[in-house]
Amino acid sequence: MKADPRRWATRTVTLGLGLVLAVTCGLLAPSAATAQGPGTADGQWTYLGGDAWHTRYTPADEITAENFNDLEVVWEWSATSFGPSTARATPTYVDGKMITVAGDRRHVVALDPKNGDLIWSFREPNTARHDYSMRKGYGKGIAYSEIDGRGVIFITSPAFFLHALDADTGEPLENWGRPVPIDGFEPSGTVDLVEDLISDWGPWISMDRPYDAGQGIPIEIGYVTASSPPIVVNDTVVVGNSAEQGYLQTRVENVPGDILGYDTRTGDFKWRFHVVPRPGEVGHETWENDAWQTIGDVSSWAPMSADPELGLVYIVTNGATIDYYGGHHPGDNLFSTSIIALDADTGERRWHYQMVHHDIWNYDTPTAPVLMNVTVDGREVKGLFQATKQSFLYAINRETGEPIWPIEERPTPRQSNVPGEQLAATQPFPTRPAPYDLQGRTEDHLIDYTPEIKEMARQVALENNLFNNLFDPPTTIDDPAGPAWNCPGGGGGTNITGPAVGDPVNGIIFTSSQSNCFRLQVMPGVESPLDELEQSGTTHTDWAAVSTTVRGSIEQFTIDGLPIWKGPVGRITAIDVNTGDHLWAVPYADATEAQQDRIRNHPLVQGLDGVEINRGRGGNTAMVVTPTLLIAGGLSADNTPMLYAYDKQTGERAGGIEIPGVTRYGMSSWVHDGHQYVIVQLANGLAAVAMPSAAPGGDGH
Repeated sequence: MKADPRRWATRTVTLGLGLVLAVTCGLLAPSAATAQGPGTADGQWTYLGGDAWHTRYTPADEITAENFNDLEVVWEWSATSFGPSTARATPTYVDGKMITVAGDRRHVVALDPKNGDLIWSFREPNTARHDYSMRKGYGKGIAYSEIDGRGVIFITSPAFFLHALDADTGEPLENWGRPVPIDGFEPSGTVDLVEDLISDWGPWISMDRPYDAGQGIPIEIGYVTASSPPIVVNDTVVVGNSAEQGYLQTRVENVPGDILGYDTRTGDFKWRFHVVPRPGEVGHETWENDAWQTIGDVSSWAPMSADPELGLVYIVTNGATIDYYGGHHPGDNLFSTSIIALDADTGERRWHYQMVHHDIWNYDTPTAPVLMNVTVDGREVKGLFQATKQSFLYAINRETGEPIWPIEERPTPRQSNVPGEQLAATQPFPTRPAPYDLQGRTEDHLIDYTPEIKEMARQVALENNLFNNLFDPPTTIDDPAGPAWNCPGGGGGTNITGPAVGDPVNGIIFTSSQSNCFRLQVMPGVESPLDELEQSGTTHTDWAAVSTTVRGSIEQFTIDGLPIWKGPVGRITAIDVNTGDHLWAVPYADATEAQQDRIRNHPLVQGLDGVEINRGRGGNTAMVVTPTLLIAGGLSADNTPMLYAYDKQTGERAGGIEIPGVTRYGMSSWVHDGHQYVIVQLANGLAAVAMPSAAPGGDGH
């Protein structure tokens, strides 16, 4: 009898939870001094997410509600000299330097935090495998470690190399890694990750050909790149990866996105974790029809977080090749769309939790888990909190893998009519915290200012077939019902540019999300226009997406201009993860003046209380947390890009200043030369926000 990996995981972690309860009973809630993970001591920001726990919380407290409106943009840095700019990066601050990535070449750049002047830069030599990369500008940042008193920068490139650089000079480390037989590479300081990834992979071995470092993976069997930096956990550099966009694929074959571990001091290969389990490994039976032999992706394209004290690294994954159809890989498909806790030293799995079984919806996990210690029902819990595209916040004990509150397996509302497709019978539904944004569309989501208005909204929804479930499957191109509604779609909920952040002192998670829908339809893979795109693999899927995803705006349907669905359409939600309660939700940006006037003056709402005038705007926002404030990007009603400060307990805006452009991906905040800075990633560079005295030529403190 085959073991059910879902039951196996639960049985294992239940025993672990008993041990945890035995040792934590009676402990007090963490103090401010011990609440946060390592990484931001002395005003620094040494991990992508600030600390190893990825909270994006800074203990710096110069910026307050009282002086927020006095802040200025004290300098700007343009990345245009490094080519097309990455809009998806978060700078690290360590030992008096700010270090980030820029451009499609993913240059590593060190800047003077006082004025943005360039100190040094590093550029990887040209390769054919770089030219093919599909996620060149998605680097997000770097990893940092101090090794025997020396600062070291680690970076993964679009061509899927791992580089180790001296933090003071940007030069590749001596006697680290192994030589790369390509012109321009230094004798040391680099590891060819592709070579290690495919060394024992069946499709590569069966090709029986010499490895070509310039090409990497032969395109007919797969493709791999990196869209997030590695993370250093004690003595190990843990490397994730990224694959082709699943919504553009029509072919079956790809390489599994196995996780790799390397020795920080030498660059020696330490371990590999198989994200598509092989015979004898936990979860192998969830890949039916021997799909494990050819299927790929399940990449860990989001950043990682870690608990160095526990020695664990936390990885979240993508679905399998391809999006929107999974008939060629029946089963629940571990470890796709999962949280995986690995021993950072050995690569051994400690626990896992699969958030979507047999994921065909592009519900891949785009942001790192946030780790915080919380007090639940009087006991201290080492928590892990994962925000998702589905607008669930999964709350897990990061030591044991046990859900903090029950997560129920509920029947899938509708099975697929696509030939060959077999959806999972159930999907996990967290019972607490409640979803923080749109999930499916029901009558509960309709505006209800009066019973008459709600009935009018209901009729619009019925006439346009708008009600749907969270896990409704795609339809075929000849289905008379048309494309299926998918709410939230792959671009809904929490996504890349709005990672969740946390206040580890008070136990509050802040999520950025949008109410978004896709419309999903598939056609024979060999006939799909997407097949004209350059892509890996040779065998067509039976069914593939008709075209690039069609987005369905929730603002599209109205009663003579009055939107029928409740907002905000883009929001920040504060959740107390000691209790699982929502504290507040507010629009992260203001709706345009024209839209607010249209609702305010609509004849149906005249004289009514509680009408939602400011519904906000779609999209996600970058955020950072301080001891007294939540700081987030936004837009004013007249379309001015803004940086706003929020009261963490109430959601009220405590201040706002104009900035040079809309915020992208992530912020960082740290202390340099006695002043607190907030660094905003813009479309073409960076802006540093601080008190006027921090400007170049200021008082120097």
